[in-house]
Amino acid sequence: MKQTLLMEKYPVFDLDLPKTETTFDSVDAIIEDLKGKIDAHPKVAYIATFDHYSHTTSIEGTIADTIKDARNIVFCFGVALPNAHVLAVRPRSIGVADLGDRFHITFMEPPMEVATKEMEAWCKALANKG
Repeated sequence: MKQTLLMEKYPVFDLDLPKTETTFDSVDAIIEDLKGKIDAHPKVAYIATFDHYSHTTSIEGTIADTIKDARNIVFCFGVALPNAHVLAVRPRSIGVADLGDRFHITFMEPPMEVATKEMEAWCKALANKG
């Protein structure tokens, strides 16, 4: 995974996963695997899966030609509410896009290191697995 700064302000982790390096054949299959990891974690709550591609299509929005499908899985690591400000950075999501020959998996860096490490591990585990 690589870490970048999106729009010069958002710390984002990205993973380009060539389809030849995984046995997953669809965005849905990857989302289902991630949901399994979320459901198995005792401190993480699954919230929803958002079909970003269908939504953007339905409102006649713009989608890059390279994107064939795109979804976000939304969940929360909320192990504490130390103040009301943390609500601004919750819940978390991982985005999965089908770019034809590869999947692009991405998430914004959480303010909690344990969540960052767990999400990074979940994404890296998608390689050579299915």
